[in-house]
Amino acid sequence: MKLSFIPRLAVLLLLFGTVGCSTTDPSENSFVLVDATIYTASDSLAIAESMAVVDGKVVMIGNEDEVLAAYPNLALKSAGGRAVVPGFTDAHAHFMGLGIEKLQVDLRGTRDLTEVIDRLKAFETTLPDSAWITGRGWNQVLWPGREFPTRQDLDAAFPTRPVWLGRVDGHAGWANTAAMELAGMDQIRAASDPEGGSILRDRNGEPTGVFIDTAQRFVGAITPEVTDADLDRALELALREAAEMGLTGIHDAGVGSKTIDRYKRFIDEDRFTVRMYAMIGGPGALFDQLCNSPILDYGDKLTVRSVKLVLDGALGSRGAALLGDYSDHPGNKGLIRTTVEEFNETVKRALACGYQVNTHAIGDRANRMLLDGYEMAGATPEGRHRDEHAQIIAVEDIPRFVKMGIIASMQPTHATSDLNMAEDRLGAHRIKGGYAWRTLKDAGVPLAFGSDFPVEKSNPLEGFFASVTRQTTDLLPEGGWFPEERLTREETLQTFTRDAAFAAFDEAKLGSLSPGKMADFVILSDDIMTIPTPQILSTKVVATFLGGKIIYGTID
Repeated sequence: MKLSFIPRLAVLLLLFGTVGCSTTDPSENSFVLVDATIYTASDSLAIAESMAVVDGKVVMIGNEDEVLAAYPNLALKSAGGRAVVPGFTDAHAHFMGLGIEKLQVDLRGTRDLTEVIDRLKAFETTLPDSAWITGRGWNQVLWPGREFPTRQDLDAAFPTRPVWLGRVDGHAGWANTAAMELAGMDQIRAASDPEGGSILRDRNGEPTGVFIDTAQRFVGAITPEVTDADLDRALELALREAAEMGLTGIHDAGVGSKTIDRYKRFIDEDRFTVRMYAMIGGPGALFDQLCNSPILDYGDKLTVRSVKLVLDGALGSRGAALLGDYSDHPGNKGLIRTTVEEFNETVKRALACGYQVNTHAIGDRANRMLLDGYEMAGATPEGRHRDEHAQIIAVEDIPRFVKMGIIASMQPTHATSDLNMAEDRLGAHRIKGGYAWRTLKDAGVPLAFGSDFPVEKSNPLEGFFASVTRQTTDLLPEGGWFPEERLTREETLQTFTRDAAFAAFDEAKLGSLSPGKMADFVILSDDIMTIPTPQILSTKVVATFLGGKIIYGTID
């Protein structure tokens, strides 16, 4: 669709109030933004030159001369000729996880075991003698041989200090022998695989040190508890990074009461610089507690009205539940984290309580189980129920998404992170239903895009690039991976803004730069809608505004 400037008549019609009205309010969140190329992400996908903001809301957008004439007494802020877009929303993320990751060793991007050990040793120098080494981000698919690591790989460097490291997707953990001894080595040896999990073992039946999905609790349950001070620091770091990335909205996928209370406290202290749509982890005590009043609005910064459920694991650790065997591991169909009966009953209860239901489903078997459960419970488009990841879908199941109005909450960088192993896992036929953004959109399935950070990086521009190119940040493969599934730049911008707002019932106040909506917007160093696609990756956020207030960067 071709973008165009808003015509003069449309500008007049877009006024929120009367054209001739002006204000002398000098407050920091009332101004006219000038010298800008504003991509509104509205229904018309229009471009504007200027925007008037009063008390943190957009009141007019359009031609610069007309906006200035309508609001002559407002202060001026210049975008410096740069591109302006609505604040990005990450429709699936783990906000506290982003901050906690910064308090641990980061193993993302390591290319072999030597690099892992080097990073762990460097991190060890910051720790007291008795402390555990904890971290996250390893991905064996990037290493020579692409095999899962073992505890012995860690033992040579760390024979006595316990080590516990989460895989990049969060669906596997890797321990050394010292950690397993503290957890009870004999108990682990004798244990059967728990429902929804697996203890990897060698040919002799000895635990290798890698625990898949629910089996992670054998070691994870005894790791040192994170203190309240640590959690406050983690939240501060997450908020800072979100602002730097131009993220004004987060859909937090699975929180508990303590996290909600921490968010509230930061809001009360005027330290919370993001609009949070929190999904409570369910089922559980909080699920039951909020059942009779499931919608909680805490000012304009926090909304709780949905529940996050989990059906399976991840593809990289072979925990995603497939209808058939893994192509590279015959006899293995992945893991389901709950029984069909339990899932169906939970969905039924959630709908009866008035929750929006958002369920993690990666493999085609998990996605079909989601569809069956939602359908049995009577899900309708009005509920805007979501499929979190919707990663591998049997093509014949797509019409069922359309019928129930299920939103596919997807993460573009999952495709580019997984392309080096996904076809090996799935084979040539099933991969056709994998990461199928264009197929789903053309079928009429609503999309909402995010990153799943800290599984992936928090930068929405990397997701934007992945969506429009189907390439890694190394620009591979040439021409894109299954390029027919790409989205346009206009479509991608909307999935990170307007469509994400729709997925949270927020489209009346967020998601586009339109009169009456909150002035949440980002000024970019380059125009991502027109520059050559590789330059999207080098584009930076110049400034981020939340409700008209600058929360990151500076402008004139």
